[in-house]
Amino acid sequence: MHAEERHQALLGRLREKGSVRVTDFAEELGVSPITVRRDVESLAERGLLARVHGGAVLPQERAAGTPARVRSGSEGLVFGLIVPAADYYYPEVIKGAHEAAARLGVRLVLGISQYRHEEERAQAERMLADGIDGLLVTPCGPAAGQSWLAGLPVPYVLVERRPGDELLDAERVVTDHVYGAGIAVRHLVAAGRDRVGLMLRDDSPHGAQVLAGYLAGLEAAGLGAPEPGPLRLPPPAGDAAERERLLDAFADAVEGGRLDAALIHNDHDALVLLQRLRARGVEVPGAVAIVAYDDEVASLADIPLTAVAPPKQAVGAAAVDLLAERLAEPGRARRRLAILPELHVRASSTG
Repeated sequence: MHAEERHQALLGRLREKGSVRVTDFAEELGVSPITVRRDVESLAERGLLARVHGGAVLPQERAAGTPARVRSGSEGLVFGLIVPAADYYYPEVIKGAHEAAARLGVRLVLGISQYRHEEERAQAERMLADGIDGLLVTPCGPAAGQSWLAGLPVPYVLVERRPGDELLDAERVVTDHVYGAGIAVRHLVAAGRDRVGLMLRDDSPHGAQVLAGYLAGLEAAGLGAPEPGPLRLPPPAGDAAERERLLDAFADAVEGGRLDAALIHNDHDALVLLQRLRARGVEVPGAVAIVAYDDEVASLADIPLTAVAPPKQAVGAAAVDLLAERLAEPGRARRRLAILPELHVRASSTG
């Protein structure tokens, strides 16, 4: 069982029973107690559960079926948060949301969709049955399959997603990825680079915004996109032959002098490209400067990668605040927030 699935199962059991014993849960899943202890530690670090001797409990114990609103001097709220994954990009979003919820006295319930539409819907239905007051959700994909949200009986806020036409009045909090790509291009041009390439992960829901920011950055500098032009790279689990072809084409363009800089979305692919270039004897940043996008693991490369860092914690926190304000003032004007990312400059683009 994948770590994400174990985390989801563990949190689900806690919501159902209120507590979990490590040894019992390990036996049930068919894994070692050490594995479950590590899962508990990981989730505890994010504030999603509390460790106790031999097991774990919810930070604020609440068994399934307990009313969503609990009176203890002031009325509390329960928010659901559904994200596609808990192992890349979204842990910081979750952390920001959890901290904001704790500050407001809101209980946050987490669901992981694993990029599956049916699981996303199932998570939401379970949360609604348990009695949430509002939903924070990162739908699978850019805008496809979002129409079900319009029928929710509680307010919702989109997180790191822009609404499709079927959700014209939806509130959302996102990273301004157009700005993020633009500052990357401006940084590379300011460093004397004038042949800046782009490689995008073709399954990224943010790809269109990154491309728009890249092209706007080039235009502002009086430059055009060099050959081989923006490339859309399949994910590692996708078309392996096409992925290899495009990585080689990009490396060939660098060796041939057609590119002297690159913006790579995301960190994983930037690391793969860096290793490929170094295997060919290409100097980084001498022959080519590299900027990664996401800043999850960019700093850990053998040549630390300059990276655009989306404000993940701030996005999670702002989404909680926005939903809380909607519940407090149902008639107020709707809002959509875009938060600016930062550029973290490292060795891959300087010198």
